[in-house]
Amino acid sequence: MHTCKERAMHIVFALTACVSIAAVVLICVFLFANGVPAIAEIGVFRFLLGTEWRPENNIFGILPMIVGSLYVTAGALLIGVPVGILTAVFMARFCPPKLHKILTPAINLMAGIPSVVYGFFGLVVLVPFVREYIGGRGMSVLTASVLLGLMILPTIINVSESAIRAVPSSYYEGALALGATHERSVFCTVVPAAKSGIFAGIVLGVGRAIGETMAVMMVAGNQPLIPDSLTDGVRTLTTNIVMEMGYSTDLHREALIGTAVVLFVFVLLINVSFSLLKRKGAKA
Repeated sequence: MHTCKERAMHIVFALTACVSIAAVVLICVFLFANGVPAIAEIGVFRFLLGTEWRPENNIFGILPMIVGSLYVTAGALLIGVPVGILTAVFMARFCPPKLHKILTPAINLMAGIPSVVYGFFGLVVLVPFVREYIGGRGMSVLTASVLLGLMILPTIINVSESAIRAVPSSYYEGALALGATHERSVFCTVVPAAKSGIFAGIVLGVGRAIGETMAVMMVAGNQPLIPDSLTDGVRTLTTNIVMEMGYSTDLHREALIGTAVVLFVFVLLINVSFSLLKRKGAKA
């Protein structure tokens, strides 16, 4: 009887895994079946390297959106990754228990805040601050990067802290036994041992940053132009899709689906790159 239950559960687990795989396959089929023909009709190089986006004239160049997504994501990582990892190290190895009980729910609360609320915060606080003290219109690459850097913090902190706590205590104790200080034991022994989990947190943070739409749309300026500075407005791939999908038709709509294909491939390449880096690090 027990064996029958185990077999039944194995079948249930296999079915759920198949459903997940099928969902991913269906999404891929939909995107590529509708987006690739449009890219071919427009022209691959004109679509990917074109600097003008004018749907009314059937001109579809998404290079400004690609550059905008790269700038905003890179800026968010420059802000969020160091702060997130250092916060995770503090919470895992340096934080007093009483303070940890306060910080943990606060970080979890940050993860649960809707994107539109972050967007309002950026619109009311960050945009005027950047406009007054740094320059420009306020809605810019810098503003979007700072806001996304805040939004990816909970993901990086939670995953990195779990990875650091999963490192066997013998690593830390061995470093202490060899004469290392507490700080050196943590940063030179424990953190490198947890780099696989930390990389996973960074990948999830990248996915959150590059896929974010509403908050970025509210603070980035949404100008389909290649920015010349951090204070210029920018439009990302995700905001381009959301802003125009509601009224698009025919080739315009298919071009937006083609933009989603580029975004999908972009995220896939980032995940593969991080996986390769993680493997090289493990071999080293």
